[in-house]
Amino acid sequence: MTAATAGRRDHDDHGHPHDHGRDDHGHGRGHDDHGHDHPHGDHDHHHHGGLRGALHALFVPHSHDPADAIDDAMEANAAGIRALKISLVILLATTVLQAVVVAFSGSVALLADTVHNLSDALTAVPLWVAFVLGRRAASRRYTYGLGRAEDLAGLFIVFVVALSAVVAAWQAIDRMLHPQPLENIGWVIAAGVIGFAGNEAVAVYRIRVGKRIGSAALVADGVHARTDGFTSLAVVLGGIGVLLGFPLADPIVGLVIALAIFVLLIGTVRSVGRRLLDGVEPGLVDRAEHALEHVDGIERVDRLRLRWVGHRLQGDALVTGRQGRDAEAVAVAAEARVRAQLRNVDDFTVTVRSGR
Repeated sequence: MTAATAGRRDHDDHGHPHDHGRDDHGHGRGHDDHGHDHPHGDHDHHHHGGLRGALHALFVPHSHDPADAIDDAMEANAAGIRALKISLVILLATTVLQAVVVAFSGSVALLADTVHNLSDALTAVPLWVAFVLGRRAASRRYTYGLGRAEDLAGLFIVFVVALSAVVAAWQAIDRMLHPQPLENIGWVIAAGVIGFAGNEAVAVYRIRVGKRIGSAALVADGVHARTDGFTSLAVVLGGIGVLLGFPLADPIVGLVIALAIFVLLIGTVRSVGRRLLDGVEPGLVDRAEHALEHVDGIERVDRLRLRWVGHRLQGDALVTGRQGRDAEAVAVAAEARVRAQLRNVDDFTVTVRSGR
């Protein structure tokens, strides 16, 4: 057995693109059969049908363009921190504007909603800390670094979203059982519009950056902002309903939004939980395997492993090389090809063993 490892970034120039229209290598996996029409993106998204699919498409739109990914770890980390800083400023500004509305209206309900938005804005802080920790170099105690702090922050965000849904549902049911007149409806609607606009702007930004850098936690925080925005929108719809002579519109809309958040939370829990359990999107494995199979000198891929550490990928592969080929050169070319296909990869080691 001849073994070679490839873990160096200075060999990226070996990652030449291949022609998808032909197969020169005659690999054992039979590339002539599938015509290269398999997905090349980060396509772990499942197009769910029914209510859950509609909610997922509404709250978490996905991108099909893997070229948008950021390949440099420091640049990706900086982009994540920048997104958190900007979104925190926007949410704090939204809270201040709502506080001004509270001062004019004297509404206790609006005051509670403003405090709620402030506490939600501060969920960016633990994720910010996690991004900072992720930049620390590996040590003898934490040999893989502290990238997993990001996934733990994502778990905290999931808890906050779940708690928000529980509180929203409880308040809606309480208002149904104990109806109260809604005062200063114009101010309530104004505050709802402000809350929706601020949270939606933050949601779009966080989700877009989170998908670019591969951060499930940042996407979850974006979903959190979006659910808060739709909660504010529910306030607007409820206020309009009251103006139209339907006082129960406010709690009914609030309950519908709470239920929608619970349905959406299932996917968010799976996404964050999968990261904690070293799960990875099958589309990424397909792309890495496809890249390896098209490296000249590789006969077959025997084993391939990938995992997320924060918003960066690590992995390794065991391949069988063709007789007479330089194992070191094949490994270097294989690592470069995988890095060219998966721009989120930090460390990827290829071990080449001789074919029989």
